[in-house]
Amino acid sequence: MSEKYDKIGTDYNSTRRADPYLTRKLIEHLNPKKDGLYLDIGCGTGNYTHALHKKGLQLIGIDPSEKMLEQARLRNKNIDWRTGRAENIEMPDHFVDGIIGSLTIHHWTDLQKGFGELNRVLKPQGRLVLFTSTPKQMKGYWLNHYFPKMLEDSIVQMPDLESVEKAMADSGFRISKTEKYFIQPDLTDKFLYCGKQNPELYFDRQIRNGISSFSSLANKTEVEQGLVKLRNDIDNGKIQSIIDAYDNDSGDYLYLIGIKDSR
Repeated sequence: MSEKYDKIGTDYNSTRRADPYLTRKLIEHLNPKKDGLYLDIGCGTGNYTHALHKKGLQLIGIDPSEKMLEQARLRNKNIDWRTGRAENIEMPDHFVDGIIGSLTIHHWTDLQKGFGELNRVLKPQGRLVLFTSTPKQMKGYWLNHYFPKMLEDSIVQMPDLESVEKAMADSGFRISKTEKYFIQPDLTDKFLYCGKQNPELYFDRQIRNGISSFSSLANKTEVEQGLVKLRNDIDNGKIQSIIDAYDNDSGDYLYLIGIKDSR
């Protein structure tokens, strides 16, 4: 995974900017205290770490990609940036007051070990706030119509909600809340389904390069053919019927909030 993001890390910040709404929701679910210390696991170039720091939080950002962390350090030298993985966190027990993880758990090699480590470094009653998507949600993306193999490969690497909830519970987390997120038209963080309401975004090579499904999983021929088909459907007006056919109430992404049990 570090190699994947080393490859796209250089241009990542040009399209993957912290979204104000998503930032507010992270803070709302984290419910941070004034003097607490918080961990952003899988922080990447630190877009959300930096955004939370600007809101007054003291943070540590951990990511396996040194290329991504180089970008993070250039942006904010007042955050403690560290190379590492969820499965092996070099911190003492009960070290942080809360943890966030945005679009990261599908990159972990071992959910049980990852959540076990997060539980270990988290103080009792501390909160873990995850922003992710599920296979069920991803099957509802209209991108499946144009890039079926890319979405299939993306869905395969995404752990289902039941597996995530079980791994969290087995590691000592109590699931306190889940909340669906539907893509907003003004989304500034251009992750996979950013173009839900604006298909034109996928013709921007920089946006595609900042999305691991396009930059690392996709077959070049499928992407080229899919973009041609998408262009034709936009031009002839068919795109709206495709989008409507995939309309659903499952949510596009999901907030998952866990609290560390005191046991």
